[in-house]
Amino acid sequence: MPVDKPIKVAILDDYQGVALQLADWTVLKGKADITVFRDHLSDLAALVERLKSFDVVCVMRERTPFSRSILEQLPNLKLLASTGLRNASIDLEAAHERGVTVCGTGYTSHGAIELTWALILAIVRNVPAEIASVRAGQWQISVGGDLKGKTIGVVGLGDIGAKIAGIALAFGMNVLAWSQNLTRETAEQHGARLVGKAELFRDADIVTVHLKLSRRTEGIIGAPELNLMRSTAYLVNTSRGPLVDENALINALKNRTIAGAALDVYDVEPLTESHPLRSLDNVLATPHIGFVTEDTYKIFYRDTVENITAWLSGNPVRVAKSRNG
Repeated sequence: MPVDKPIKVAILDDYQGVALQLADWTVLKGKADITVFRDHLSDLAALVERLKSFDVVCVMRERTPFSRSILEQLPNLKLLASTGLRNASIDLEAAHERGVTVCGTGYTSHGAIELTWALILAIVRNVPAEIASVRAGQWQISVGGDLKGKTIGVVGLGDIGAKIAGIALAFGMNVLAWSQNLTRETAEQHGARLVGKAELFRDADIVTVHLKLSRRTEGIIGAPELNLMRSTAYLVNTSRGPLVDENALINALKNRTIAGAALDVYDVEPLTESHPLRSLDNVLATPHIGFVTEDTYKIFYRDTVENITAWLSGNPVRVAKSRNG
């Protein structure tokens, strides 16, 4: 797309202020005026006001949604550059109708896998409370749990779930697995035993969720599944918040029908200041940082620069996919 003046580019939700450091944006010098926004706007009217003059908007995963109503109020928008392969919060049909190109980037999953195990170890061994005890001048305050010999239930045995299972085996755990299309052969290939959904929730000491969010999987874990879990069991979700019925989970945590939950994802992000998941003492909550690693961000922003450069030159970009794409 040849231009006679620099295009206006907005980089959204750069919480840590690292976008311009982790890729070579100088290739766009003279071609683009870049503005970085480190804050997150939940107010949609304020978001539209902020973005209505920009030609290109760079979005970080699904932090800021672009619905049809938002897109219709951004008359200058021509390129929506998302990070990652899919972005369920972008209305691709509406973007296409308005002639807005939507592109995506490469991705690496190791950050999410590593964080999942960081959360599991932290909640089972009560690490945050023990750290707080040391900082307060105290010493040991709890007896931690064990992983060896315990059972982990992996909901979703795709690329990430399979690697989670492999690490569980290294800890000496028993691995159960379930998903809607999982076969016995695939489960056994990854050292897991295929079981029914009810059996997994009933028998696992830890249930960890690794499914893609779609119409079929939204709310796939609700009160019926949580009620099957042991009072000593933990739920871990580093995939997508809406996979789990949030109200049902909060009730289970408040009533202590499960031991606790380790969460990195939520229905609405960021969490409101008064959200119960911020204050429940049996919740270990992180602010959706599974993919927030230096290696991942370098891929995201490098590919974003390449997409913008290609688009300006009239060359193909990496096409973003929908939730079910």
